[in-house]
Amino acid sequence: MAGTLMILDASTQQIIKTVKLEVSGVTADKIQPVGVVIDKERRRGYVALGPANRVAVINAQTFEVEKVLLVGQRVWNLAFSPDQKRLYTTNGTSNDISIIDLDSQSVTKSIGVGTYPWGVAVKP
Repeated sequence: MAGTLMILDASTQQIIKTVKLEVSGVTADKIQPVGVVIDKERRRGYVALGPANRVAVINAQTFEVEKVLLVGQRVWNLAFSPDQKRLYTTNGTSNDISIIDLDSQSVTKSIGVGTYPWGVAVKP
């Protein structure tokens, strides 16, 4: 709930960097990093920001925020498509999932899925 992302070195179990997450026009108390996924090439990490209704795109080498994408309300969890060309988000209070095209780094659409989706699993 501090609006930060801590990058850890798995071998030393030490904090490498703390990234302060900010979203223009959103108060700090709404920026709550929850779900995190990293692509298989370790180029980018994606962080669901809860009530900020955004996904942060993090450069996995420099740990800098590249972009912040607007998705549905209270985004909690994320999952890649099997080919890692899309990222799916669960948006709890808007009762939908958003689909992010990873080549263009843009949200292509949202699809209603029922009440309070929290997690998503993708079948190959």
